[in-house]
Amino acid sequence: MNKTDAKLSSYLGILGMTGLTAYLGLMEIGLPKKGETLVVSGAGGAVGTVVGQIGKLHGCRVVGITGSDEKVSLLTSKFNFDHAINYKTAKNLKEAIKIACPNGVDIYFDNVGGEISDAVLANINKYARLPVCGAISLYNETEIQLGPRLQPIILTKSATMRGFIIGDLKEKFPAAIKQLSAWLKDDKITFSETLVKGFDNIPQAFIDLFDGKNKGKMIVEI
Repeated sequence: MNKTDAKLSSYLGILGMTGLTAYLGLMEIGLPKKGETLVVSGAGGAVGTVVGQIGKLHGCRVVGITGSDEKVSLLTSKFNFDHAINYKTAKNLKEAIKIACPNGVDIYFDNVGGEISDAVLANINKYARLPVCGAISLYNETEIQLGPRLQPIILTKSATMRGFIIGDLKEKFPAAIKQLSAWLKDDKITFSETLVKGFDNIPQAFIDLFDGKNKGKMIVEI
């Protein structure tokens, strides 16, 4: 696919680092299989929305965790997620995940860390795979946060938890872009962008990103 086949901004998102992170993180570490349950945190963001769609293309039941009712609606309507949870309004997130995933969680694509991930980990199945893409809920913490100790969960569930930096998988970029381009051309995947105009608005756009106000890729047009 060349620049005439897709919006130029898509090369900053679904055909760029965003899409590569979603595709390679899920395919190389998550190893999705038909009939499995995939949970995605930060599901309303640029990476999360793509992860969920790829999971659906591989026959997974996909559950997204996000931070607003508007994003819950978008995940299930535009992005074909089977179910979505607003973690800000869920009274008991661990129980909400259990209800949404009656057969447990086989793959957890972790974009956020913190208490959301604690709740998901409490629901993982034997041999679960856990790609760790980010920990945005913890980046601005000034004190070390205490949570459940992961080792007993990872041990008893024989789970695989692996963090990744997308640059480590650079040799796989061409094949990944080729597949993403084909899906995009065939309307099998879609994407959202939040476009902010003006150089002076870069700081606010960055703050809004951490506050979860973006829908998909946050792009500043200068």
